[in-house]
Amino acid sequence: MLGRVSGIYGLRGMVKVFSFTEERDTILDYSPWYLGPDRRLWVLEDGRMQGEGVVAKLKQVDDREQARALIGQEIAVLRAELPDLGAGEFYWSMLIGLRVLNREGVALGTVAAFLETGANDVMVVDDGKGGELLVPWSAEASAGVDLTAGQVIVDWQADW
Repeated sequence: MLGRVSGIYGLRGMVKVFSFTEERDTILDYSPWYLGPDRRLWVLEDGRMQGEGVVAKLKQVDDREQARALIGQEIAVLRAELPDLGAGEFYWSMLIGLRVLNREGVALGTVAAFLETGANDVMVVDDGKGGELLVPWSAEASAGVDLTAGQVIVDWQADW
């Protein structure tokens, strides 16, 4: 997921976009977008930075009511459209669902999500018992990712 439609902008069907890309306006480099749980295809017609946020015009969305119907929809693109990764780099979506273990081998849960906080990113770990653990996602806290084994190793105590 690259972002989410967060609101409407203007009278002609533009939408406000909350972008998860590192540079907010980079989301405008991708088209088509796949929106919502059914991943319906939408072609990006135009877009720009507007203040601190991003606004976009999708083809066939021509008024406020059509745009309003898209609020809350997640924005996805095909993985093939994303830039190639270097060694040791991962898209967050590749880590969702992986087991999380600490350096001692104690299972902490599974990766549920990631949050951007400004200071550093945070990995949300679902403990499988209705609780969550928030682990800073940094070079110091993340000791390793093994996609083949389906696990993330973190430098974290098990007595949380």
